[in-house]
Amino acid sequence: MNKMLAFPKDFWWGSAWSAEQAEGRGETGKAETNWEHWFKTEPNRFYEGVGPEITTDHIHRYKEDIQLLKETGHNSFRISISWARMFPNGGVGEVNDKAISFYRDVLTELNKNDIKPFVNLFHFDMPYALEEKGGWTSREVVEAYVTFARTCFHEFGDLVYHWFTFNEPLGPILGGYLENFHYPNVVDFKKGAQAAFNTILAHAKAIKAFKELNLTSKIGVILNLSPTYPRSQNKQDLEAASIADAFYVRSFLDPMVKGTFPKKLVDILKNYNQMPSYEEVDLKIIAENTSQILGLNYYEPRRVQARLTKINEQGPFLPEWFFELHDMPGKRMNIYRGWEIYEKGIYDLCIDIRDNYDNIEAFISENGMGVANETRFMNNDNQVNDSYRIDFIKDHLAYVHKAIQEGCRIKGYHLWTFIDCWSWINAYKNRYGLVSLDLKSQERTIKKSGEFYKKMSLANGFEYDTDKLV
Repeated sequence: MNKMLAFPKDFWWGSAWSAEQAEGRGETGKAETNWEHWFKTEPNRFYEGVGPEITTDHIHRYKEDIQLLKETGHNSFRISISWARMFPNGGVGEVNDKAISFYRDVLTELNKNDIKPFVNLFHFDMPYALEEKGGWTSREVVEAYVTFARTCFHEFGDLVYHWFTFNEPLGPILGGYLENFHYPNVVDFKKGAQAAFNTILAHAKAIKAFKELNLTSKIGVILNLSPTYPRSQNKQDLEAASIADAFYVRSFLDPMVKGTFPKKLVDILKNYNQMPSYEEVDLKIIAENTSQILGLNYYEPRRVQARLTKINEQGPFLPEWFFELHDMPGKRMNIYRGWEIYEKGIYDLCIDIRDNYDNIEAFISENGMGVANETRFMNNDNQVNDSYRIDFIKDHLAYVHKAIQEGCRIKGYHLWTFIDCWSWINAYKNRYGLVSLDLKSQERTIKKSGEFYKKMSLANGFEYDTDKLV
């Protein structure tokens, strides 16, 4: 049955991207980042040899882009601030006045157009000089990050609506220390555990610094969270799912929101001699400085089962020692990205936050569908007719609406992404934007999904066949 799904007053309709994926280097001065260094040394690892030199060239086109935000119905937008741009001497030393001017101009322009700026401080791009010092395994880097965060609070605090310490902090740990898809490409779980702990400590120390300034904004974190589903109700499958959940969901969610660490995970790391080093005062700082708001990035569920094969214990310690991924028959897939499409997962995630994390104020900070070769779907007006993306958005938002009706404090929805942007090692293979980008001309064209997004934002909802909801 078709029904108008109306969202709460002042709902945040928007999207998100990051500095390294959208700005381009520009002329403001910028230290070499870990990604720029990796591209320089191993360009073969990047799709079609495309690096982050220009990306969406937002640094030169931000006024034009902000008008496109208006034309696609945005009342909020998440950017990140480049640590390497703010501190071009390798992430430390004197702050860059040109970077301050650039970001103040961008934030002022957003506010002038009634678009609430959501600002994230770390979105995978670290000054390479700090990576050389050990990256997140180094306490020195933690302190450099806190200086960077404090500087941003001071310089931009009057212009920012909400702050976030990290986007998807699990990503650099998995990619950088376990799965070899993120610089520094080390396979060493114990180093990864140290980097994870130090990231959590940096988050808490940044929040502590933020609270000292008495700003009117809130600060939190953005986590990529995939609800974990067991293959069956068999007790071995349930235990496998519980362990996977501890590694991939609770590992950052618990300390960054509750200030505590999941016992199941700690027990495993102790049993296998994989615990990071820390000081007792660190635990106190983490306990006392937790997120005030939570961003939920949801793309796909995680399905697991008890292991069917024996682990080679002579190999590196990995979470998969305790479970295997379950390839569920009949699942719907985004074949371009290799991810399952399961809309109800976003509802289950919201309910988990409501029931187990004091119903903290939250919003969907990323959700989206990457599709390759979207020029196939261009109409006679050279506009991408991405009806599949419109359906994807509506199907997920219908479950967000259901969660809100059931008491979840979900305050907004941010799509990934605004304009097709550079996606790390995948470059421009899959397009996610409401606005298409011609890489040669940098011309921007609003897709059909961008037109839909504006209509949805203006109506603060959309019509939907609610019989589709489980």
